[in-house]
Amino acid sequence: MKRKAYRATGVKRVDWEGLSRGREGQAVQVGFDVGKESVLTVARWGDGRFERPWLVKNPGEIGILVDLLASVARERALRLAMEPTGTYGDVLRQALSDVGLPLERVSAKAAHDYAEIFDGVPSQHDGKDAAVVAELAAAGKSTAWPYETPSETEREMAYHVDWMDAQQRQGVMWLGRLEGLTARHWPEAREWLRLSSGTLLRALAKYGGPANLRADAGAAGQLAQWGGPWLEAATIRGLLQSARESMGVRQSAIDVRRMRGYAEQALWARGEIASSKRRLKRLACGSAVIQRQAKAVGVATACVLWVHLGDPSSYHCGEAYRKAMGLNLKERSSGMYQGKLKISKRGFGQVRRWLYFAALRLIVAGPVGRWYQRKRARDGDKAKRAVIGVMRKLALALYAVGAEGKAFEPGRLFPSCRLAVRRGGGTREASRR
Repeated sequence: MKRKAYRATGVKRVDWEGLSRGREGQAVQVGFDVGKESVLTVARWGDGRFERPWLVKNPGEIGILVDLLASVARERALRLAMEPTGTYGDVLRQALSDVGLPLERVSAKAAHDYAEIFDGVPSQHDGKDAAVVAELAAAGKSTAWPYETPSETEREMAYHVDWMDAQQRQGVMWLGRLEGLTARHWPEAREWLRLSSGTLLRALAKYGGPANLRADAGAAGQLAQWGGPWLEAATIRGLLQSARESMGVRQSAIDVRRMRGYAEQALWARGEIASSKRRLKRLACGSAVIQRQAKAVGVATACVLWVHLGDPSSYHCGEAYRKAMGLNLKERSSGMYQGKLKISKRGFGQVRRWLYFAALRLIVAGPVGRWYQRKRARDGDKAKRAVIGVMRKLALALYAVGAEGKAFEPGRLFPSCRLAVRRGGGTREASRR
């Protein structure tokens, strides 16, 4: 390599005619390393030599770079490649697509693993990363990555998925704060209603605590109106009695205001989640894949999978689909962890979060619940490992449901067990011999 091989040159100062003199007819591979404020671009010649990186301001100089690459493509074979970069690379991808320059994708894992092979040093930095991407593209280790403009339905679905997830996380935060306040000022309330129930949240948002509730002569009717037919009269009487006899810390005016404000925020997040779920249900009506997966994990989770992972049929197998979720296992050896298998957690965290909720619903009862209880017992009462085990099996089942059109059957998640039908119509689980 040259001395200071990764010292960058501004793209405006690139003299392509001088660089290409004497290399007529040679193909060029170009690798990009995209950052928030700049794009490092490295050109590789067909004979294996590299040019110094070109520094391109993102997005201010993207047009200059694209014009330069378009002129190169008119005179010789040109191959362009980059790693997946979230949204920072979308401007470059769109600009290249607009002028008809095809782009290829190099796996971030492949680039990371190749770093030490490339120059004998395991370190990574922007200039070197771009050169590694160009080298891997030249070796045929890249795949086509056309820029596709999403439809309006896909755009709206992505918006509601993101909004729903954000409000769900905000709602959990406000409920956590409310839990601390109710434990201090009205600990008996949670004996009658869950803190996440709409009735209790509305009561806290209106009254701010037990004192104002017991002072309202029409509180019973108000609670009955909020709860509807699902709220029993005994629960209403118990909640009112707890407000009258509460041993909680007496509230000041600011404590009441605080309780009301937190409850209002939790209620608002709850309403936004419900609204997004209703809209997603309508948007998903035209997708057979989402409808099939929704029977297993619900419409909301199926939409999350579609937005972040796309059509499962575009993956060559269920393991690849699961790997895109970040649920593939890798060995971790560091400090107290020696040779232990952990999930990679690559890809989008939203996918794993909503799949986790789906797994929790599955383990409530049935064959999945029985497997979960046995796995938890074997692991020393470690519940999270058992839930992740269900998630990994569920990921493969979702691929079969979405890509192959199979019906979802919870009992088939664990092939090591079989279900035998009892005479009374129930099921019992037996170990396979």
